[in-house]
Amino acid sequence: MAVAILAAVGVLVGSPAGVALPAPAPGTDPEGGTPTLREQLDAAASGYIVAKARYDSSKALAAQLTSNIQATQLHLDLLTEQVAAVAVMSYRTGRVGTFSALLDSGSPDAFLDRAISVEVLALHENTQLNQLRTTRRELAQQQDRLSAELSVQAAEVVAMEKQKSAAERALVAAGGGRVAGGYLPASSPSAKPAPRNPDGSWPRESCVVDDPTTTGCITPRLLHAYQETKAAGFNHYVSCYRSGGSGEHPKGRACDWAANATGFGGVATGAERDYGNRLASWYLGNADRLGVMYVIWFRNIWVAGVGWRTYNSGSGDPASDHTNHVHLSVY
Repeated sequence: MAVAILAAVGVLVGSPAGVALPAPAPGTDPEGGTPTLREQLDAAASGYIVAKARYDSSKALAAQLTSNIQATQLHLDLLTEQVAAVAVMSYRTGRVGTFSALLDSGSPDAFLDRAISVEVLALHENTQLNQLRTTRRELAQQQDRLSAELSVQAAEVVAMEKQKSAAERALVAAGGGRVAGGYLPASSPSAKPAPRNPDGSWPRESCVVDDPTTTGCITPRLLHAYQETKAAGFNHYVSCYRSGGSGEHPKGRACDWAANATGFGGVATGAERDYGNRLASWYLGNADRLGVMYVIWFRNIWVAGVGWRTYNSGSGDPASDHTNHVHLSVY
């Protein structure tokens, strides 16, 4: 994801008229950083998002299983009481008592009526016993599934921590440190969630839809993020697809949103700086809904699972320092 972010920033440096960016030095990127850093961040952020989706899905299933177990346990308790009551009655009457009751019938009709009653009682007892056995098996199966989901959650927590540590190591190696506070999630309306698979995971997507900002292509998920960003009122100049280079722009998974209304200019100040702050924080507030891997803004980078860190990989210009645009990369 870092790759996409950095690549996206490079594209944004160009003007609305499509002025080309200056050729970067070997092994660097116009957005700042290196291909290696972007690959490390991409892998870590992607891994975290995948693990978190599995964790959230398992947690939701576990909650449903817990509710089912409670209902099944109540049903089992009721059946146990009913079967126990029948058992006590059978103990008191016994087989002889039942046979004597039939012999004491005053007439053939009475004998038949009592015989039918005894048969119905026996069938009722068998039904209750079968329900009791079935409910016990059902409860055991539900408890086993819950135990399995709890194991899944524990494994995904380990996976998330592993990816988080990997991203932090990559950022520290690049000179990134913790940011006190960062840009807090915005209070603006929530974005509509991007489509997921039935199990809650994120579908793999390719660059298959037209990019509304260029003649290139983007993924359906990035298009969704673009449309939701516009719907939230962020309408400044934006550029997404960019051919060539590393990162996620060539994959159609990144957009650069200019702080200026008409194009990429110098360092954002005043209202433009406020615009970038609000946009960056809005992406944080909707990260899980949009599948955000990371956001870069004003020498800071937010990575899924890590939070805000300083981003000192720029070259001192507004593009690579991300001081004139907000970079967005999605999974």
